[in-house]
Amino acid sequence: MHVFVPFQTCHDSYCRRVGTELNLPISMAKTGADLLVERLLEWGVDTVFSLPGDGINGIYESLRNRQDQIKLIQVRHEEAAAFMACGYAKFTGKLGVCIATSGCGGIHLLNGLYDAKYDAQPVLAITGHTAHDISGTFYQQDVDLVKVFADVAVYNERVMGPDHVVNVVDQAIRTALGQRTVTHISFPKDFQDWTTSDDKRSEVNEPDHSSATMVSQYVSPDPRQLQRAADLINAGEKVVIFAGRGCLGAREEVLALSEAVGGPIIKALLGKGVVPDNDPHTTGGLGLLGTAPSQDAMQECDTLIMIGSRFPYLEYFPKPGQARTVQIDLDPSHIGLRTPVEVGLMGDSQAVLQALLPLLHRKADRGFLEKAQQRMTHWNELMTERGTQEAIPMKPQVIPHTLSPLLNDDAIVTCDCGNNTTWAARHIQLRGNMQFSTSGLLATMASGLPYAIAASVAHPGRQVVALVGDGGFTMLMGEMATAVKYKLPIKVFIFHNNSYGQIKWEQIVMEGNPEFAVDLQPIDFAAYAHACGAKGFTMDDPKNAEAVIRQALEHDGPVLVDAIVDQNEPPMPGKITTDQAIEFAKALVRGERDRSEIIKNVISNQFHEAVATKGRSLLGILPGL
Repeated sequence: MHVFVPFQTCHDSYCRRVGTELNLPISMAKTGADLLVERLLEWGVDTVFSLPGDGINGIYESLRNRQDQIKLIQVRHEEAAAFMACGYAKFTGKLGVCIATSGCGGIHLLNGLYDAKYDAQPVLAITGHTAHDISGTFYQQDVDLVKVFADVAVYNERVMGPDHVVNVVDQAIRTALGQRTVTHISFPKDFQDWTTSDDKRSEVNEPDHSSATMVSQYVSPDPRQLQRAADLINAGEKVVIFAGRGCLGAREEVLALSEAVGGPIIKALLGKGVVPDNDPHTTGGLGLLGTAPSQDAMQECDTLIMIGSRFPYLEYFPKPGQARTVQIDLDPSHIGLRTPVEVGLMGDSQAVLQALLPLLHRKADRGFLEKAQQRMTHWNELMTERGTQEAIPMKPQVIPHTLSPLLNDDAIVTCDCGNNTTWAARHIQLRGNMQFSTSGLLATMASGLPYAIAASVAHPGRQVVALVGDGGFTMLMGEMATAVKYKLPIKVFIFHNNSYGQIKWEQIVMEGNPEFAVDLQPIDFAAYAHACGAKGFTMDDPKNAEAVIRQALEHDGPVLVDAIVDQNEPPMPGKITTDQAIEFAKALVRGERDRSEIIKNVISNQFHEAVATKGRSLLGILPGL
């Protein structure tokens, strides 16, 4: 005898589970959560990053029933889930999705979501919410996340019932992909278990009126604007190309542009992979992490072509009136944001360049490019010298300099924000199809490890390496267990200097103050790796660096290398300014604790830099040196 259990009287997943176990025929109308997950699948979502919670139990049940179609990566902290969604978007070009429970879980997503917003990555955040009919009554975890997410999410909506789900999901994903930004859906707990038979569709809400439709962003500008840009560039004599992450897919076109105008390619940090670092057309990065030849080229150019970047540091651009500027960007709000622009071209970088290149005249005079190349020869010699030092304590440059040639041609490299960013930017030499990213405009710590996990999930056959500081790593170190859980063979290299290193140098060099409250309690990170089930190495002698790194890369599984480095090695800019030198001197006078070691390192580094770059260094402007 069979017993019929009407689904309308049994909204929760417990009743459905019991009915299944007892082989009871149950009316299985789709729940709100089912509609959500099925629509994600229709949009091509195959991976989500999340930490479970009672506010999203309905969604989890739907994910459980479709685990052969959509992969759930369980994290140890929701902040990491948002970082992973951002990293997934960066390394795949697809939508990143993170899910968190109501209240505190959703709040934890914010830092990673701002990272996605500021680096223009398409990320959808889905959060639970209190049952709809007790919302706003100070119930447990009753936080209005729609209000909380108002600044970070361009589209930000609460589900109002099962018949609302598809409309909201479609609009959230359209907006995230179309505007390359963050969107948010708040999903009340009870609506996750309701079905369309529990809901009453409004007369104006026509069934199936919304569609999951992908749209190309291959946009070209007006031909008249193209000709204006070409005329401006053709008139220039010293042309610089500044390439950001917006032209990561336009390598051939950027190199062709450089060849046509006879000018160097300078790269924003997130555009590090636009062209290989060893290509003779590039002078590398710009800014505090950049190279002296890039800064020299910016100071000497008369024409600037800025492509796919909103690099924030205004002081590194040509002074207003120095250079005529053409800017190419998919987002018109970026054009003229950082430096005066004479011609703005809105569109996809590759499409715009393909249309622009036939209008350009190849410059016969290659002097400006050749001068930049000569400077880069000296700069690269300097980097080799710094990366092969055998001093104890080990210099941090040794790690990326030794690691770089051992990486595969399709390796993915991530890094945190801090001193480790400087060493990675200058010493990791991208080549082939290698990819690189870090937190750009937000410049947050703790993203390096989650990014690496996301990259390994997205590209299971590729080598993935994270370069992180001990400060940033400890913020989300629990995610090492996530790498072990999913058998992700990431390799994590920690610059272990028992200090918030970049903050220390900002206190000294930017503010003229002695360091304060930047020391960290030491941790045995190799032992921690073993405790998580990963392989751990300790490295403190540069003579053994290559052997240890080779072992780490060859190990089939997650690895953590605890590299003990000199905490007094300064991550100085490619070219020091007078103001920085004065503030540095003030800090020493006021009683900097490690002044003798710092002075020794700075004098050594700046002497070699002055010789190698034939440019300004601390030695020429710091009083008493």
